[in-house]
Amino acid sequence: MATHALSLSDRNIILTGYTGPNQPLIGRRIASKMQMRYLNIEREIEDRNGISINEIRTLYGESRLKTFEAEVVQEALLYRSAVIRISGQTLLHANHYERLQETGPVICLVASLDAVLQSLHLALGGRYHNPDERALALGHLKREWAVRKLPGLHEIDTTYMPEDDVIEAVIGVWQQVVI
Repeated sequence: MATHALSLSDRNIILTGYTGPNQPLIGRRIASKMQMRYLNIEREIEDRNGISINEIRTLYGESRLKTFEAEVVQEALLYRSAVIRISGQTLLHANHYERLQETGPVICLVASLDAVLQSLHLALGGRYHNPDERALALGHLKREWAVRKLPGLHEIDTTYMPEDDVIEAVIGVWQQVVI
């Protein structure tokens, strides 16, 4: 099913990318403003298993985590008129990007490296000065930003934008793509 085959009211907004630790809040606010449902793929996996993604990976391995991700993404493909938050890592696995792109535009929120580092510093506090903690955070960022190379991805640089402007920009991209 191609995006243009869905009515405007049925099309999803698929959010990915990495601008800092509070990005899921933006997705929830967009969903609220647009009167759409909200689904955070990673949070759904964690809620179903009762443990974090990292714990799933440690206890059960990467292949079991990918199985959980595939199950949740398969269900997300049935959503209509929803804001779906998905990590770049999950989006890059299997054919998740292509399949989700059929339900609505995939919008990648990014920020300059300096802005992300500042945000990480605030979120990690004293742990930011631990080279191992910082390396883990930067590795995560690098994996998240790998999605930026995908064809047909809509990217919004949120570096100097207040949260309300980010929300309006996402809605604007969605409206341009689906109309």
